[in-house]
Amino acid sequence: MDVQIEPSWKQALKDEFYKPYFENIVKYLKAEKELRRTIYPAGKNIFNAFNTTPLDKVKVLILGQDPYHGVGQAHGLCFSVQKGVAAPPSLVNIFKELKTDIGIDTPATGDLMHWAEHGVFLLNASLTVRAGEPMSHAKIGWAEFTDAVIKKISDEREHIVFMLWGRFAQEKERLIDTSKHLALKSAHPSPLSANTGFFGCRHFSKANEYLVKQGIDPVDWKL
Repeated sequence: MDVQIEPSWKQALKDEFYKPYFENIVKYLKAEKELRRTIYPAGKNIFNAFNTTPLDKVKVLILGQDPYHGVGQAHGLCFSVQKGVAAPPSLVNIFKELKTDIGIDTPATGDLMHWAEHGVFLLNASLTVRAGEPMSHAKIGWAEFTDAVIKKISDEREHIVFMLWGRFAQEKERLIDTSKHLALKSAHPSPLSANTGFFGCRHFSKANEYLVKQGIDPVDWKL
């Protein structure tokens, strides 16, 4: 199956694209289109995280659960919104922690493309969603694909920082070899849970401290 995705990822994941579950994803999305259902993000952005951050450039992986399901928000990078769109509550809290942790003022944009271009792989566990229906594509096969992606990064790379925010993300630690990577865990940045351990987690500074110790350039978190 010919998937339009950055070459290093295409090579690393080539076996996944021919597995029955992935063929089922493609069939499901085609059926949604035939039913004239609106799907986010737009087709060209479904693999935006992969196309912006090649496998050999990944330094940090931040794992989200589901793309935003509102108009103009999702563009294939977890927690990120397109330029000109107001930052959703979880992203507002991420920016608050960024400020208290490393002193970066709240950005004027919620577009995290700069992070993605500098080694932060912004992966959602599901890569698509039906408009207005959160988690609507959570069980169509994406979890199997993105689990394979996480394991591929763990197996083929060294010294990656995995930021696992909330119980859902923390369950993915089973896919990570923590003897050669750093898994940072905290509560989710959602307003429902940020006060129970996300605020004060200092993941941004901890990530850079770890990378520097490994002789890797730190992430430029400024947007």
